[in-house]
Amino acid sequence: MDIGIQLTALADPTRRSIYDLIRRRPRSVRELTEELPISQPAVSQHLKVLSSASLVSATRLGTRNIYSADPDGVAVLRSWVDELWDDVLDAFTEAATQKSGKESLI
Repeated sequence: MDIGIQLTALADPTRRSIYDLIRRRPRSVRELTEELPISQPAVSQHLKVLSSASLVSATRLGTRNIYSADPDGVAVLRSWVDELWDDVLDAFTEAATQKSGKESLI
């Protein structure tokens, strides 16, 4: 599974701030601009990156786009983290088993 696009999108602190606001509740570009110390064009550019990473999606409401968190992009990240966690637990189990076997030989 390639999660590079999601990780790259969230590597930028401004995009993480935008994503954090959007995941709490859907917002327009104007609402985001009012809450962040960046311009409307900058917010739009960051949203484009988040959208291409499937982390946010837009719904047209009149002349505005309302952005919300896209569960598909987050599911990819969560699956990757779950795999990491499984690997860590497997390594811990193996290390504990090896250590237990060595102690019984003593």
